[in-house]
Amino acid sequence: MRLAVQSETFDLGEEANRFAAAQSGAGAIVTFTGIVRDNGGTLSAMEIEHYPGMTERAITAMMTEAQTRWALHDVLVIHRYGRLDANAPIMMVATAAPHRADAFSAAEFLMDYLKSRAPFWKKEIGVDGTEWVQAKDEDEAALTRW
Repeated sequence: MRLAVQSETFDLGEEANRFAAAQSGAGAIVTFTGIVRDNGGTLSAMEIEHYPGMTERAITAMMTEAQTRWALHDVLVIHRYGRLDANAPIMMVATAAPHRADAFSAAEFLMDYLKSRAPFWKKEIGVDGTEWVQAKDEDEAALTRW
C-alpha cells in the first residue's frame, strides 16, 4: 500500500508500470487518473489545499477499508495539491487483485470516497474569477452503494 500526497505532477505511465511490476500473482490491475476538467474552456487552474497529516490519515483509512472489503494484493493512491493547470493530472488510484471484480470495485470505492471524504479544499480559477468547489449531491449519492 502506497500513498503520496504531493504538489509535483506524476507520470501516469511510469506509476502504472512501477505498480504493475510489483504485483506477483495478481490477475487484474485497475488504474484511474483524474484530470483537472476545463468545463467549456473557462478554467485556468485549480488550487487545492489540505492539512498535512490529517489528509494522509483519512486517505490511509480509506485504503485500509478497501483492503478489508476486497481481496487486494496492493493499493496505490496519488493525490496532488497546490496550483494545478487545467487538464493536469490531479490524482491516481491503482488496485491489484486476483480477480477483476475486486480490483474494479475497490478502485471505484476509493474514487468515490476520495471525491467526497478526503479532506481537500478546491478553488477553481477561471476567466470570471475564483470560486470554491461545492460538494455535489451526485457525489454524496455515490457513497450509498458502499
